[in-house]
Amino acid sequence: MSLSPVVEKIVLHWGEMGARWGVNRSVAQIHALLWLLGRPMAADEIAETLGIARSNVSTSLDELQTFRLVTLVHTIGDRRNFYEAKGDTWDVVQTIVDERKKREIDPTLDVLRAARDFDDPETSQDVRRRVAEMLAFIERMTGWYEQMRRVPRPTLQRLIKLGSGIARLLSK
Repeated sequence: MSLSPVVEKIVLHWGEMGARWGVNRSVAQIHALLWLLGRPMAADEIAETLGIARSNVSTSLDELQTFRLVTLVHTIGDRRNFYEAKGDTWDVVQTIVDERKKREIDPTLDVLRAARDFDDPETSQDVRRRVAEMLAFIERMTGWYEQMRRVPRPTLQRLIKLGSGIARLLSK
């Protein structure tokens, strides 16, 4: 399958960005391909389209399923497994943020809480203060995040559209 120049450019860029964010390049490229094309694809078609090994595609699809970005689907009359990406942009971004929070922020909170609660006379007050400040900041931000998760999408979209206008309103 041949990709249009636009699709190819985005798939390649998605792979570069994935690598910068700690995600395997192939994983990110497969996600971009499935998301952009908006249709289920079999692993062999993905491998052929992107020019990557079938084993790499299988591993990458497993990871994308773990991230909840891709689901396995079946087609009548075809025994192969097909994979499709979430198509709704809000769902994609929300899933990525949720998964990054679960994998990066939550463990950091656990470490900071354990450090705060660890009774160690060798730890300076300055270090304790820094840990407490960072913990408070991250807890505040994750609390805000959880509140925003419960806001209905149309309201959240209007809120985002208001942007810095909210800050101007609150500073009066």
